[in-house]
Amino acid sequence: MYLDAAKKQEIFGKYGKSNTDTGSAESQIALFSYRISRLTEHMKLNRKDYSTERALTGLVGKRRALLDYLKDRDIERYRAIIKELGLRK
Repeated sequence: MYLDAAKKQEIFGKYGKSNTDTGSAESQIALFSYRISRLTEHMKLNRKDYSTERALTGLVGKRRALLDYLKDRDIERYRAIIKELGLRK
C-alpha cells in the first residue's frame, strides 16, 4: 500500500503541529496533495480507470475547499502552505 501509517505520521509531522495532529487544515491539505500526486501518476498509466479519475476529482475538490477555508480564516497560513507544497495560486 502506498500510504501506510508511517508515511501519514511523516506528513503530519512535517506540515502539522505534531505527528498526531491529523485535524489541522495544513496537515489535511498536505495529505490530500500527496494522494493527488500518486493518483495522477496512476492515471497517466491507466487512462481508462474511471473510478480512480472520479476519486481524484473528489480529492481535488476537498483540497480546494480546505484551501478556501484556510484563506478565509488565516491568509498567512494559507500563503505558507501554498508556498511549502508548491501549489499554484
